[in-house]
Amino acid sequence: MSEPDTYRLRLLQIVAASPDISQRRLASELGVSLGKAHYLLRALLEKGLIKAEGFRRHGNKLAYLYLVTPSGVAEKIRLTRTYLARKEKEYESIRKEIEQLRQEVAT
Repeated sequence: MSEPDTYRLRLLQIVAASPDISQRRLASELGVSLGKAHYLLRALLEKGLIKAEGFRRHGNKLAYLYLVTPSGVAEKIRLTRTYLARKEKEYESIRKEIEQLRQEVAT
């Protein structure tokens, strides 16, 4: 899974859990700059994986509600399966390495 796919999956997970998240908080949760968070969010909006609806919050301050679209849900599932397969492969590799190290230490 490439770095962009990892960001895409993480962003879809965050938005699904917190549709009213601010871009600043999104950037913090992703561990990226505010500009990069905006860029990543824009990319998902342009691909139709999420949509943004404006709503008012705290007086005159305009905020957005980010909603995962049906195609976004399908992409999230696809990315999750890919991520899970990669992590299971890594886990198996590490498990084997640990077993070999235990055998070396025991002898």
